Amino acid sequence: MTAAAGAVEAGARGIGSEELRLPAELFVLPLSPSEHLIYAPLRRAALIANTSLVRVLRGMQAGENGLDAAPEIAGLLQSCGILAADKERAPGASPAGPPKPTAVTLLATSACNLRCRYCYAAAGDAPPAFMNPETARRGIDFVAANAAASGAPSFEVNYHAAGEPTTHWRLLVESHLYAREVARNCGLRLRSSLTTNGVLTAEKRTWIVAHLDSANVSFDGLPEVQDANRRFPSGRGSSDIVLTTLRAFDHAGFRYSIRMTVAAEAVQRLAQSVAFLCRRFRPRAIQVEPLYRMGRGRDAADAETAAFVEAYRAARRTSPKAAKLVRFSGARLGTLTTRFCGVANDNFCVSPAGNISACHEVADERQPWAERFFYGRFSAGTSGFDFDERAYAALRAHTVDRLEHCDGCFAKWSCAGDCYYKALHWDSAEFAGAGRCEISRALTKDQILEKIAASGGVYWRG
Repeated sequence: MTAAAGAVEAGARGIGSEELRLPAELFVLPLSPSEHLIYAPLRRAALIANTSLVRVLRGMQAGENGLDAAPEIAGLLQSCGILAADKERAPGASPAGPPKPTAVTLLATSACNLRCRYCYAAAGDAPPAFMNPETARRGIDFVAANAAASGAPSFEVNYHAAGEPTTHWRLLVESHLYAREVARNCGLRLRSSLTTNGVLTAEKRTWIVAHLDSANVSFDGLPEVQDANRRFPSGRGSSDIVLTTLRAFDHAGFRYSIRMTVAAEAVQRLAQSVAFLCRRFRPRAIQVEPLYRMGRGRDAADAETAAFVEAYRAARRTSPKAAKLVRFSGARLGTLTTRFCGVANDNFCVSPAGNISACHEVADERQPWAERFFYGRFSAGTSGFDFDERAYAALRAHTVDRLEHCDGCFAKWSCAGDCYYKALHWDSAEFAGAGRCEISRALTKDQILEKIAASGGVYWRG
């Protein structure tokens, strides 16, 4: 529950020469009937407290007693950073002026070599779209010119799709070679990455390792779990090919991460899946997400449950490596931000048709809610882009400090309101929290307690 809402000051001098104050946002989270977690997110500070300390703290907030009345407690709150002279500030400011991105995500195609049973884009259900080379070159030219004009040392080209980007192989290869040439001509470094399902030939693996900086591979863990979810159109499972890809990446020392989707029926096998990956492979991270009920997964059983939270915790306990690598996108204590992702920060994703989306999951102008995410298009007769100021201003305004359903949540400055696009797919007309919110809060609280434990077991000061 919230212990304060709005600016609250301790209003006393008595410790040092500075006026000390409690933070404007301070939360008291029950751990047991006699133990509580006190958390000040914007001061990156937390403390384990008993009921008596909480009672004194609430008295300070209510102005019933000052710091001089409880100097030992005031000293403890000051030492852990909860009591301080400064006023905490919310993070981040929105971009100003027309978008000037230095990274482009090429949404190369909606074609796919798999028919994953929960695909958010339902790839393969409709005739595929393919980006043409000129579209890719215009996107690359635009971000490279922005990087050069701003004095940035590099620009990024990322390959994604509403299907599998490597099925449009010629575009991937030719656009990357073009981007390298642009980088040389501009005196910039090119950074490049690929999101892939890992169903690759030996030749494609070799090229990726030789030319790209990193990859994010979608893979669900145990072979039998992968094969139940991620199949070829024929119905054959894909685990053998993806496992070969992971082994090839490891052999080459190539940087990659793994993205796991957890369906409701596979929740109980999550720990085994994570242990399997950690024993056999060397990913830089393992992102674990419950199935999103959209696209082909629209009617699937809900996986955003308390069972997922317990399975996630069990997965991290399988090994020190797992504890380090396993992540959930809504729980990221080390981050203080108003934005969950680049949607509110001029994300520059080029659709196959050449239009600009703020979200890599919104690649088709006919998708539900597409009008909220598309904000630009080719400039007629020029090499640049025209942007819809109303559209990008609305996207920039989608920050957690403006989301009513996030007000009063202790995790809001790290979760940052979660994924805008997925929230729109809930049945209610106005999103007001969901199972993912409960997951984010539970796992963020776990992270706070881990920080406290690593700092001696009493408090954490970030």
